[in-house]
Amino acid sequence: MPQPASPERHLLLISSSRVHGSGYLEHCAAAVASRLQGVRRVLFIPYALHDLDAYAARTAAPLATLGFELTSIHTATDPVAAVEATDAVFVGGGNTFRLLKALWELRLISPLRRRVAAGMPYVGSSAGTNVACPTIRTTNDMPILEPPTLQALALVPFQINPHYVDPDPASTHQGETREERIRQFHEESDVPVLALREGAMLRVDDRRAILEGVAGAKLFRRDLPAQELEPGIRLDRLLQPATAHLPQRSGV
Repeated sequence: MPQPASPERHLLLISSSRVHGSGYLEHCAAAVASRLQGVRRVLFIPYALHDLDAYAARTAAPLATLGFELTSIHTATDPVAAVEATDAVFVGGGNTFRLLKALWELRLISPLRRRVAAGMPYVGSSAGTNVACPTIRTTNDMPILEPPTLQALALVPFQINPHYVDPDPASTHQGETREERIRQFHEESDVPVLALREGAMLRVDDRRAILEGVAGAKLFRRDLPAQELEPGIRLDRLLQPATAHLPQRSGV
């Protein structure tokens, strides 16, 4: 398993590109602008969706209104060189298996790890957040394609479950809840899972991690009760694999 990126990392890991009542990237626009402050060129990685041209065009528009010049990696003759030359990356959502397969096949895993470790800002949404974890084993997606491995970028040392949905006590649905699936993951692993509700996002700067957005999250740890988290809470200890992963309030 690769070691997580160095403390120079500057990440924004978004649960979803949309929330109810707002447009594409609208709810997280201020956070994206803050994360990319001082950046001019942003490289978009659209491989989680099938229509790469349409996805790139859809993402370029809101980024342009924020003042950023976005190009898509799928138009580059040398994708690795494009990663090396850019000021920041934005990895879009869609199907995580499709995304990870492309990253491995195009040999982008190591260049992305190296650039993030050197301080390049990384913005991920949904699948783009999943691949920032050590593996994609806590994605919600169907394995429509088979990557060579489930190991991902390991920009953080814990797992994330985007689009987390709480169990509905009034539902008659008899299938597994998201919480049950995360508990099954912990039957096989002791890696913490940060479950981000839609509208939530995690900002990481060096050794500092803060939950942001318009919704909270839940922290799942093996053999422990799930912990409810509100926006503003500090999660620095999640960045330290050897600790008890206890969250702290902002400013503590």
